[in-house]
Amino acid sequence: MRSTKTPRPGEQPLLSSYHSSDDEERGRRTLRGGNRRGSPLPPTSTSSAHTPTYSHFAVPDLTTSRPTLSRRSTNQLRSRSPTSARLEAKRKYTYAAVFLVTSLVSFVVQTELASYIQHDLGWNKAYAMLYLTHGSWVFLWPLQLLFLRLQRREQSWHRFWNNHKQILRKTAQMVERQEVRVPRGMGADRSPWPYLARTTAVVTTALTVAGSSWYVAVSMTTPSDLTAIYNCSAFFAYAFSIPLLKERLRLDKMVAVFVAIIGVLVVAYGGGSSSDEAGQAGPATRFAGNIVIGIGSVLYGLYEVLYKRYACPPDGTSANRSMMFANTFGSLIGVFTVLVLWIPIPVLHVLGWETFEMPTGETASLLLISVFANMVFSGSFLVLISLTSPVLSSVAALLTIFIVAIVDWCLTGQPLEAPAILGGLLIIAAFAMLSWSTWKEMNEEERKGPVDLSSDSGDED
Repeated sequence: MRSTKTPRPGEQPLLSSYHSSDDEERGRRTLRGGNRRGSPLPPTSTSSAHTPTYSHFAVPDLTTSRPTLSRRSTNQLRSRSPTSARLEAKRKYTYAAVFLVTSLVSFVVQTELASYIQHDLGWNKAYAMLYLTHGSWVFLWPLQLLFLRLQRREQSWHRFWNNHKQILRKTAQMVERQEVRVPRGMGADRSPWPYLARTTAVVTTALTVAGSSWYVAVSMTTPSDLTAIYNCSAFFAYAFSIPLLKERLRLDKMVAVFVAIIGVLVVAYGGGSSSDEAGQAGPATRFAGNIVIGIGSVLYGLYEVLYKRYACPPDGTSANRSMMFANTFGSLIGVFTVLVLWIPIPVLHVLGWETFEMPTGETASLLLISVFANMVFSGSFLVLISLTSPVLSSVAALLTIFIVAIVDWCLTGQPLEAPAILGGLLIIAAFAMLSWSTWKEMNEEERKGPVDLSSDSGDED
């Protein structure tokens, strides 16, 4: 006679020993509804007329109500606990710090070399330099692929390549849907590449127009106006983040952005040279130049937010996956630049506005280094935006004003003026305030919704 003994509360049913710890973990992540939290089993029956069987304790088939996740996907997507949230936020912030330092160093190298090439060597080809620097982004993805391949040399190329394509495709679907979980069916098999092609065209156009405005306005207005107005893009990045990224109006962020802009104004106008510079351009020309650079400042802030909104994985995506896709999208920007944005070069040459001339000798060598430095800066900056926010990245970029001033001091021996030091300290204070605010926000976001815990480095079944 079979036993009909009902398990007492807290007592495991007899057949629970058939469940491996992995099955328990899978059930814990898959089941929803009225079951006890942390238990993969249905509620214990209290009827003595029902005999427990193995099928009674098996994980139920939920395919009729929701897509079934594989064991690997359930291992990669978990509900957040405070501990895992803090660890993921810390990992993102650590990577962001590394790429921040990388971006600052590479930007200083690019700026100093570009200035030397244009002013000392006489190769003043603004749009050609813009085309070369943005076109160099095309190498971001191949270099990333090489790095990943060196990490996973034990895999066959066929398996490595298929896994890499699958990761990129899944991440692109996450970007398009703005969801960490991409369920099977419901259009999940649709290719995400047409969406990315449209997004690349819009984002690259905004970036190119913003970058070109600098070169157009540089001969129309004063360097102080140019620096002050263009770097107000941090304010516009925050302004666009509110409607596009659903950013909340936070007092600490508003104060940080305001302090950063004050710091830029102090650096730009505190040296007492603005009156001398004003004489170099007439009032009408200077006003027109300020309008042009103002449009560029707005568009650069818009570019950063558009990239974050439409080309970055959603909150909850693992840091590795976010970094991988940032460099991939950077390569797409480079492809669009190379294939499309060459068109103005012959037009400018025919009109006589910028005569095309191939660089040679020392100019070519230094230009190659400058272009490479820009590629490193741009890839790092895209990763920084993806891991944090456009506002923090914009204010972080303002640190380069102070760093470039220090480097110039070291190279030329001309000491820093008091306004430059004061403005630099204000920018640093603003960055520290914004970093703390962003850290708190990242911890809050990491506690919400599902979290992607996949390694994203190669294995996807």
